[in-house]
Amino acid sequence: MKLKNKKSGVLWLTGLSGAGKSTIGDRLSEILQKKGTVTQRLDGNLLKGCFGTKLNFKGDNHDLNIRLAAFVGSALEKHGVFVIASFISPYKHQRELVRDASTNFIEVYVEASLDICTKRDVKGFYKKIISGERNNFPGFSYPYEIPENPNLVVNTENSDIELSVKKILDYLLKEKYI
Repeated sequence: MKLKNKKSGVLWLTGLSGAGKSTIGDRLSEILQKKGTVTQRLDGNLLKGCFGTKLNFKGDNHDLNIRLAAFVGSALEKHGVFVIASFISPYKHQRELVRDASTNFIEVYVEASLDICTKRDVKGFYKKIISGERNNFPGFSYPYEIPENPNLVVNTENSDIELSVKKILDYLLKEKYI
């Protein structure tokens, strides 16, 4: 049974840790659900715990996390659900994997400088990197590959979350997702 969304899709929020991906995704999902859109949130940290694995930011493990998210997102999308996913996904090939698995893929780059993300340090990751407790993290140990042609860029360094969410909602309305 297909749900009554206008158009399903996978909206992929990518950016550094602390850029605002999860906050934007949560707020966007809340607004869309109030408008009657069936949504499902996928988040990197939640997905790791869901599968009971010790997925981390190292090579194949990190790619596996993204492949799992691509599979789940694609399955939900095929059943009419609008998926809102928040994953650092630092590599272009990871985002391409999700794009290839999705029918309607929307890449949103959540832009904020490493300096700002380090100051926000919502999850304490940067503190661990700086103190030496952790040594493998995107933006520090290896580069975050900025998307070359995202569908949308929202800059959380220079604007608040509500403005970023509005920009995404305007895009979704224009593209007839809502």
